[in-house]
Amino acid sequence: MYWLWSLPLTIIVFFAAKKLATKLKMPLLNPLLVSMVLIIPILLLTNIPYEHYFQGSHILNDLLQPAVVALAFPLYEQLHQIRSRWKSIISICFIGSVVAMVTGTAIALWLGATPEIAASVLPKSVTTPIAMAVSHSLGGIPAISAVCVIFVGILGAVLGHTIFNKLKIKTKAARGLAMGTASHALGTARCAELDFQEGAFSSLALVICGIITSLIAPFLFPILLTLFG
Repeated sequence: MYWLWSLPLTIIVFFAAKKLATKLKMPLLNPLLVSMVLIIPILLLTNIPYEHYFQGSHILNDLLQPAVVALAFPLYEQLHQIRSRWKSIISICFIGSVVAMVTGTAIALWLGATPEIAASVLPKSVTTPIAMAVSHSLGGIPAISAVCVIFVGILGAVLGHTIFNKLKIKTKAARGLAMGTASHALGTARCAELDFQEGAFSSLALVICGIITSLIAPFLFPILLTLFG
């Protein structure tokens, strides 16, 4: 019954990591990243299988969908701005989605990846459920897609705003759309922590890019295989 400790362990580690990140204000101390760095060695050292760990903390996974839906509220608050900029928003998300799919797949194929691995990498910049579904439809490995999504999300959440500041990108809509397009839900959560408006535009990009990727990927992937395979 030791798996019953997985839920309190996860909660304690996460909130401790969040408190540490708030106190030190270092981008690398992202709570999710710190939690993973701490919990994974604990599971390895105690020989607790991931399946048992997940069994005890699956309620957190079940809360993921309501959390994503909750992002619709800040989106609604910015509806007037979205209506006035919808052409630019759609264009940005379309270009961002295509670039994300092309670059990831092309680099994977250039490095000698099989079509199966390339298909797994292609949907790396959309939220996990969509990425896994797209990967499966293309003949990829959904588990690898999930790992790629988490990696890209953490990378954006940790470094995204530092890059924006270095490039002197201050427009909240631009920052939010870029983060949502490249780093999906994890990037959106980071935006929502820092600024209400950024979070709204990031959640909008998250949704639009997920739809665009789902629609375009089946047609784009065979072309990429022909060009770079």
